[in-house]
Amino acid sequence: MNDSTLAWFCLRSQLKHEHIAAAQLRSRSNVDVFVPRIRFKRITRLGRVWVTEALFPSYLFARFDWSVSLRQIYHSPGVSGVVHFGSHWPVIPDGVIDELRELLGRNEIHVVPEDVTPGDAVQIAGGAFHGLHAVVARVMPGAKRIEVLMDFLGRQTAVEVDLGMVTKSTNAREPILCADPRRPAA
Repeated sequence: MNDSTLAWFCLRSQLKHEHIAAAQLRSRSNVDVFVPRIRFKRITRLGRVWVTEALFPSYLFARFDWSVSLRQIYHSPGVSGVVHFGSHWPVIPDGVIDELRELLGRNEIHVVPEDVTPGDAVQIAGGAFHGLHAVVARVMPGAKRIEVLMDFLGRQTAVEVDLGMVTKSTNAREPILCADPRRPAA
């Protein structure tokens, strides 16, 4: 197949089925697939657990010859459609995919660091304060504890909690989507 006829397209997958669509498409020799993912800790009823999700929920990227493979791609298990606007089928530049791949690494997974610093918004997992939001006031790395400020019983209260009982409250996707790969990390 001529490389000049191959292009990257954005595909819509069924909800939470990006990995299924990717596996089906990867089984075809003429399709290159890219599913950027993030791994982070989330608070559940069981406490903090690691989760892996698509960076772009319900979307993935595939490189194929539109004129030859569109029908086959469109009807692949897990794929609910190819993103298009009327009769316009936008192509994603190779450079955009290359930058995302460089940012996420070989495994296509970005692990969101779980370190906290004073001023970070956090959510508490487990214990009497499970589910409450707080702000980190002080980190005590030797004791693996932090002091947080939270609104409790109508006033702001300082509480020490185990470092393993908190997770950042920020959107895990935001640091990746807003990152400029040409600019060194702070």
